[in-house]
Amino acid sequence: MMNIAILGYGKMGHLVEEVAKNQRINVPIILDAENEGGREITAEKLKDIDVCIDFSMPTAVIDNVKACAAIGKNLVIGTTGWYQHLDQIRSIVQSSAIGVVYGANFSIGMNLFFKIVEEAARLVSKFETYDPFIHEAHHKRKLDAPSGTAIELERLMKSEYKSLPVSSTRAGYIPGTHIIGFDSEADTITLTHTARSRQGFAEGAVMAAKWINGRKGLYEFREIFGSALVV
Repeated sequence: MMNIAILGYGKMGHLVEEVAKNQRINVPIILDAENEGGREITAEKLKDIDVCIDFSMPTAVIDNVKACAAIGKNLVIGTTGWYQHLDQIRSIVQSSAIGVVYGANFSIGMNLFFKIVEEAARLVSKFETYDPFIHEAHHKRKLDAPSGTAIELERLMKSEYKSLPVSSTRAGYIPGTHIIGFDSEADTITLTHTARSRQGFAEGAVMAAKWINGRKGLYEFREIFGSALVV
C-alpha cells in the first residue's frame, strides 16, 4: 500500500488527505506550519513515505524540494506562484535523481480543457476572421490576476496566436471560471470551464502521486496527464 506525506494542511491539504484515504492510500505524515524551511522533512520522519504532496506556500516550495531531494523522496507540487524558480528546481531534480510532478492546475477537468483549447486554437486559427480572447473570474479573496491557469491557457494558444488579450475579474464569491473565446463579425465561439469545488484538484494531485511513484525526472502534469489516467 502506498504511503504519502502532505506538506501544507490548508483546504487543499485536507482534501488531498480525504481523496487519498478514499483510494486506500495511507497518509501517515502531515506537515504544516512547523515545516518552515523544510526542516521537518527528514529521512527518519519520512522513512516509510513513497511520495510527498506539496500544497503549502510558494515561498516554501524551494526549501521543500531541497529537503525531499536530500532524502530521495519524490514529490508532487500543487502549489503555484513559484515558477520563476523552475530552472533551479530542474537542477535540483536532475542532480538528486528524484521524481517531481508540478502543474499550473491539477484539476482533471481543467487538464481535459487544456487539450480541448489546444485543438480549438489549432482549428480556429486557420480562419483570420476570428479574434481570440481569454477571460477568467474568481472570488475576491484570490490575489493573483491573471491566474496561473489563465497564463497556462495563454501559453498553450501562443503556438497559434502571437498575441491575445487576457482579462480578469475578482469579485464576490465567483467560482473559478475560465473562458476561451473566438469572436468574428458573424458569430462568437466560447469554451468555458467552471470549477465547482477543489475536489478535482485533489484527485489530480493524488493521481500524479501514483504516477510519479518509482519514476525519476521533472514532469509537468499537463504533459503526463494522459498516461497518468491509466495508473
